Amino acid sequence: MPEGPSVRKFQLLTSPFVGQVVAKVGGSSRKLNVSDLNALRLQDSQVHGKNLYLEFVPAEGPFGPTAEETALQREAACGAAQGQQGQVGAPHPNSQDEELQEAQHSGSEAPEAAEGRGNWLRIHFGMFGSVRANEFSRANRANKRGDWKDPVPRLVLHFESGGFLVFYNCRMLWCSSPRADPASDILSVEFHRGRALRALSAPSPICYTLLDQRYFSGLGNIIKNEILYLARIHPLTPGSLLALSDLERLLDCAVQFSSEWLQNKLRGQGLHPQVYQKEQCPLGHPLMKGTFGPSGGFKRVTWWCPQCQPVVL
Repeated sequence: MPEGPSVRKFQLLTSPFVGQVVAKVGGSSRKLNVSDLNALRLQDSQVHGKNLYLEFVPAEGPFGPTAEETALQREAACGAAQGQQGQVGAPHPNSQDEELQEAQHSGSEAPEAAEGRGNWLRIHFGMFGSVRANEFSRANRANKRGDWKDPVPRLVLHFESGGFLVFYNCRMLWCSSPRADPASDILSVEFHRGRALRALSAPSPICYTLLDQRYFSGLGNIIKNEILYLARIHPLTPGSLLALSDLERLLDCAVQFSSEWLQNKLRGQGLHPQVYQKEQCPLGHPLMKGTFGPSGGFKRVTWWCPQCQPVVL
């Protein structure tokens, strides 16, 4: 599924539409009554980890609270999210998508249980989920049947200005407020390094901890593989066996890699991974590949170099 840097870019695509009124809606979503969005104003757009949140209000009302009121609301939402940390909502029983399987075992980023109609639309993206502004996605290859069919959007929002937003391969759920904990978001200025270091020092394999969204919101499998290689740490190394300097270097790699990936996305540049889905590391060593995850949890494919990332005994 899209990781933190990608969802940040999605949020930036929606930001120019804040303050505009929805004139027409469409899309294939069967879990959301898209017509409910008609004639609503997009009031706010926020990103937290791997989730995008859009706030909608009646168009006839005032544009919204002052900057000070908005800051107070977000502060209150952050406090509420910290109190809920670690709770897992109920996944939709009919979905077999990978993003749901992962979310069941990723801490605070799990799908929320239905809490009634709120003003915020929570959007959680699937493996190939995306947002496009003023354009539709087009097929760039044939499907398994040999058909060249364009992707079907889950939601299309046409605004009175004439512009539109298109959302693909995502789950949408109304909620009362964003489920936010900036201290766990690796791309937030409020990211709490101390709490992250304490989590990394746990005796569980380091590759499990990195995907725990309670401490590393927005960090996904690509980032995990790349930063473990950059820090020269074997993925199954228990965090308690690593020196503090090693953990700090790993954390530095996580923040730097995520930030650089976001900047490359904003410049329209692609990602050039060093080990993710590769056969050799940059030094020419053959890579190993395995599927790891906590007992009873979701397993993710991991690539590592036995020479550059030796086992710690």
